[in-house]
Amino acid sequence: MIFVEIVLINLLLSGDNAIVIAMAARRLPPLQRRAAVWWGTAAAVALRCVLTLAAVALLNIPFMQTAGALFLFAIALKLLLDHGGHEPETRASSTLAGAVWTIVTADFVMSLDNVLAVAAVAKGDTILLLFGIALSIPIIIWGSSFIIHLLDRAPYLVYIGGGLLGYASGEMLLKDPGLRKLLPLEGSGLAESLPLLIVAALLAAALLLRRKRAA
Repeated sequence: MIFVEIVLINLLLSGDNAIVIAMAARRLPPLQRRAAVWWGTAAAVALRCVLTLAAVALLNIPFMQTAGALFLFAIALKLLLDHGGHEPETRASSTLAGAVWTIVTADFVMSLDNVLAVAAVAKGDTILLLFGIALSIPIIIWGSSFIIHLLDRAPYLVYIGGGLLGYASGEMLLKDPGLRKLLPLEGSGLAESLPLLIVAALLAAALLLRRKRAA
């Protein structure tokens, strides 16, 4: 049963990492895409190994998740601005180093929830913890490669990917113990709608900034 829970957690929570890798790598040449996917995946797995030891303490620090949510929102906005249109590629959005850096910073934020969830299910079992981390490798690699092909065929799906990252940032806000004390949201309609409001704000900001750039 624990095995099944870990598999489901990784399927659900590794999706965000795969989306970030796909969005960051889709403008690279084919060979560099593969390198970005592998390096990005290696970074995600390495981060999870390190964060396994500190995840519980970090996520319990007041406003730590709020800072992470704001950071993830900024990353999602950058990805939408870099990849949400059909204009010629810029150097910043078409280099392997730039793509890997975007992947690493986003993975750092998003790996916290994944590690915490797997650690909670494994209940201190080292073998199960290592299994949970190892299981994320094929999910991220295959998932990001599949999403890259989808984005090549339908670039507008970038906005769906960005929206999912925005939703993840909204969920991080709701989980922050410091923010919950400051703004008791539990049981209110705002708590349920906050992630959707964040998505709307993200997409609106991306569209407005793109229009400013075009003008």
